[in-house]
Amino acid sequence: MFDIYFLVLIVPALAFSLYAQYRVWSTYNQYAQERSASGLTAAQAARRLLDRAGLYDVQIEAVPGQLTDHYDPRTKTLRLSAPESRSVAALGVAAHEAGHALQDAHGYAPLVLRNAAVPVASFGSWLAIPLFFLGLIASIEPLMFAGILFFTGVVFFTLITLPVEFDASRRAVQILRESGIIVAQSELEAVQKVLNAAALTYVAAAAMAILQLIRLVLIARSSQR
Repeated sequence: MFDIYFLVLIVPALAFSLYAQYRVWSTYNQYAQERSASGLTAAQAARRLLDRAGLYDVQIEAVPGQLTDHYDPRTKTLRLSAPESRSVAALGVAAHEAGHALQDAHGYAPLVLRNAAVPVASFGSWLAIPLFFLGLIASIEPLMFAGILFFTGVVFFTLITLPVEFDASRRAVQILRESGIIVAQSELEAVQKVLNAAALTYVAAAAMAILQLIRLVLIARSSQR
C-alpha cells in the first residue's frame, strides 16, 4: 500500500512541482531579456521603492545564484540575485521582495505568523518523516503520530506562506505602478506573469506537503488494520 500511496499522491505532486519550476524559469528567462523603459537596475528600483516607503534602514545586497532573491526580516536586508539587471523580470522580483519589506514594516499578520512558524517547520521538515517511519518499522504508534504532528507543522507553514507571497506580488505591481518605475501596461503585464509563475511554485509546495501528510495518515491507518 505504501507504493500505491506514493504513486497516487506523491508522483502527481512531483510532476506539478516540476511544471511549476519550469514555468518560473522559462517565464523569468523570457522577460529577463526585456529591458525596462525606466532604465533602472533592480537594486536602484528596490532602493527607490524602499525609500519611498520610509524604509531607509533596509539594506540591499547581492546574493549568489539565480532567483535566490529574498528579504531577511531578522537583519532588515533585501538580497537580490541580479541587482545590476535592468530587465522587467529583475525589477518585478526586486519589487516583490520590497513588498515583503513593506509587510514586515506594517506588521502584516500572515508574515508575522509565518516567521514565528519557521523554527517549528524547520524542525519538522527533517524530523517528521524519519520519526514516522521509525515508529512504523518498530510498531510504535506514538512515534508515528508524533511524526504526523510534526509534519502538520510543515503543512501549516506552506499554507501560511501562500497569502504572504500573493500579497507581496500584489504590492509589487501596485508600488511599481504608483512610483512610476513601470508605466507601460505591457511591462506591468510582464511583471505579473513573472510573479504569477513564481507564485505557482509555492502552490506546488503546499500541494506536495498536503498530499504527503495525507499519505502518512493513510499509511498509519493501514498499519493499524
